[in-house]
Amino acid sequence: MAKELARKLRRQASYAEQDFWRLTWTFRQSGWPFRRQQLIGSYYVDFACIKAKLVVEIDGDTHGTDLAQSNDAVRDDYLRARGFTVLRFSNHDVTTNLEGIFDVLRAHLDIRAPSPPPQPSPQGGGSRAGEFDETVLQAGSDPLPLVGRPPRANTDEDHK
Repeated sequence: MAKELARKLRRQASYAEQDFWRLTWTFRQSGWPFRRQQLIGSYYVDFACIKAKLVVEIDGDTHGTDLAQSNDAVRDDYLRARGFTVLRFSNHDVTTNLEGIFDVLRAHLDIRAPSPPPQPSPQGGGSRAGEFDETVLQAGSDPLPLVGRPPRANTDEDHK
């Protein structure tokens, strides 16, 4: 039942939620797996990066009422008590300032990146888990991808 509800919520995502999901592609490629409509306790959160203990909520107009803000505060307290950082952005923020949101997310994920080892490994090479690839993360150098996943590589199976 929970999976079905999560699927339904993902299918009914707002334009702002769809834009934010595309934004997370860069972070997902750098080792920070985001999930949409993730169940945490009894709450479905819009987006979660469990590895970073980060929850992102994209709030529409209905979150402006006193009752909604009170409910959001209870929910945020619940999530914080379980070690999550909760970031809230309005639909307007997402549609007008995606680059600023990218910077906020990057700052939060940089803080949670593993500390570098005191000395390089004797084998060398590679990057640490969770380390950002600066060539991927340069905001503004290329437009964000239009889809949540890179296209599949052509295989012989595709032509059968």
